[in-house]
Amino acid sequence: MSAVQPIGPDAPPRRPSATAGPDVRRAGPAHLAAQLGAVRQLTLALFAGWEQALPALEVPLHPELNPPLWELGHVGWFQEFWTTRNPQWRRGAAADPQAARPAPRWPQADALYHSGQVPQAARWTLPLPAAATTRALLAQQLDDCLALLRGAGDDDAALYFFRLALLHESMHAEAARYMAQALGIALPERAPRRRAGAGAALHVPAQSLALGQAGGGFAFDNEQPAQPVTLASFEIDAQVRRWRDFLAFVDDGGYAEPQWWSAAGRAWLAAGARCAPRYLRRCDGQWQELLGGRWQRLDLELPACHLSLHEAQAWCAWAGRRLPTEAEWECAAQSGGARFVWGEVWEWTASAFAPYAGFVPHPYRDYSEPWFGTHQVLRGASLATPPWLHDARFRNFYLPDRNDLYAGFRSCAR
Repeated sequence: MSAVQPIGPDAPPRRPSATAGPDVRRAGPAHLAAQLGAVRQLTLALFAGWEQALPALEVPLHPELNPPLWELGHVGWFQEFWTTRNPQWRRGAAADPQAARPAPRWPQADALYHSGQVPQAARWTLPLPAAATTRALLAQQLDDCLALLRGAGDDDAALYFFRLALLHESMHAEAARYMAQALGIALPERAPRRRAGAGAALHVPAQSLALGQAGGGFAFDNEQPAQPVTLASFEIDAQVRRWRDFLAFVDDGGYAEPQWWSAAGRAWLAAGARCAPRYLRRCDGQWQELLGGRWQRLDLELPACHLSLHEAQAWCAWAGRRLPTEAEWECAAQSGGARFVWGEVWEWTASAFAPYAGFVPHPYRDYSEPWFGTHQVLRGASLATPPWLHDARFRNFYLPDRNDLYAGFRSCAR
């Protein structure tokens, strides 16, 4: 990126048509009901793709995977657990998660689908209801949820769990796609990937901002309370790094040079005997990618993807760059307007996943607090992310080793 464009707090806002979806965080009951129906259609379409590719719905036991039938039942269970079975749903984030609940529609549902109580490895041996039964349950659970929503009114607290259910189901829709990619399965309705556009680096002047969510609408607990942050000026890439950028590091022998890798990165390399990014190979002097189970020529102008944090850090060390902090990323996204392009891949940041000062856990206790200190923050969204999750303040988080995600990075000048 040869040029640097200045941006500042008065830059025009980023055009929502680029990647932002419906503002479900502030949606009223009617719009929210429509979107709950839309995400359920997406869930069922993705599951149908799994059934077509794997009629027996059997996948290997692996830390990156879940059984597709368990995933389907889990999203319906979650919606029911936090809305129609939740006696304190009108209290929103102030609800008591331990409040006594009525029985679920499927009598054993809590023992099958409660992700905080059912170990991941145990999900392969559970007596799950059949696919047809599970689909019927999801239809009933959605009908019950929408009936309750019609009487909720416009209060943010009363709408909190309906919005949470929508965003939670959106997360699992993306998980269905990256699990399918890991198994060589092509699911329907894959979003087209974008080639590189004009991408001058952006200069962001020193400024103060409120990091996180403030005001009305929905917020995840890890986005609150909003934090006053003062940043020095910095230069940041206008878009994520492309394969052309990253493969220059690979071709230079970067995977064989310990100097570019952190101690954790070197251990990760050694554990997997890795010498190139996941889903890539070199054939007859050309790079190819494995996409939906088929090898094809790699377009070097596409975003570098399926990279771990270690690979992003190693490239930065080799290139004399650095990853942005999550505060820098959020600042650039809020002030950069349309020139700051995001939504192609999730973007690793230099920030460990940690609570903001004054953090208070919300009723869904398993969401944030168990992962503080072990996970790393990613910002943005990917082309596999349903539109309802697109929010510049959303904090995604994963273990640094994960390279199955639709994740890449952008860099800052040191």
